Amino acid sequence: MIPALYLIPVQLGDTPQETVLPDYNRAVVKEIKHFIVESRKSAVRFLAKLDKSIDLDSLSFVELSEHTDEKADLSKLLLPLEKGKPMGVISEAGCPCIGDPGAKAVEIAHKKHLRVIPLVGPNSMIMALMASGFNGQNFAFNGYLPIKNGEREGKIKQLENKVYKESQTQLFIEAPYRNEKMFSAILKTCRAETKLCIAAGITTQEEFIKTKTIGDWKKSEMPKFDKVPAIFLLYK
Repeated sequence: MIPALYLIPVQLGDTPQETVLPDYNRAVVKEIKHFIVESRKSAVRFLAKLDKSIDLDSLSFVELSEHTDEKADLSKLLLPLEKGKPMGVISEAGCPCIGDPGAKAVEIAHKKHLRVIPLVGPNSMIMALMASGFNGQNFAFNGYLPIKNGEREGKIKQLENKVYKESQTQLFIEAPYRNEKMFSAILKTCRAETKLCIAAGITTQEEFIKTKTIGDWKKSEMPKFDKVPAIFLLYK
């Protein structure tokens, strides 16, 4: 097996793994003994479902999350890989390194001239863009917007202006329990003719993908997506 840092996608929610992850991923992961994970508990649960023959007790896990001290010494993070052993990066859900602290491990790998191999799997950002009907040739992912009232609306207005000036689709996310606040802020801030796509729970049984103008959203009932991971997309 090629010694490399393998970026391992994880299914969202209770989505059956076989519907979104190729068998090749399972074959690769079974050969890896050292993992960098956002959450050890989530990683163990994922691996246990991926293949019951995996000896979880024989694996090593190093957590790299938003709670990791920014000043922490990560110089030895990839030591097994530097010794010729493959390593894997596992996020809590979805694609590692996209809006995810695992990107730091990849940055270190490149600095040390170590190979990085991304594995195929679901990416909610790209799937949301595919299903939105918006410009897929010019788009920007903005991650999380400001939480404070006023700052959040200001950022939304800034993104909406870019939509009209650059014909650029704007994507952003929010903590699931704040989805409804974000939705209300968008309706309050954006023009009636601006289009909003909400793509929530992608690939799960709770999947909800709908594109409407702000004017039409205001005439509709609020979507029931509280506590469901969602992507918000704006376009003209």
